[in-house]
Amino acid sequence: MMFGNTFKNKVVLVTGHTGFKGSWLALWLKSLGADVVGVSVDIPSLPSHFKATQLDTQIEEHRL
Repeated sequence: MMFGNTFKNKVVLVTGHTGFKGSWLALWLKSLGADVVGVSVDIPSLPSHFKATQLDTQIEEHRL
């Protein structure tokens, strides 16, 4: 694997996790074994990749 265990069991903060790029980044980091914490304002678009993937059930999230 390209990243090996670099992110495994590491806490990674993703700002803007409800947006398109942020939600993809959060999913990718989660698949690499990271413990993802997201911080964002409301969901910026409909339809939403964040909602479609049910990312809120997979990571710790905080909304401002």
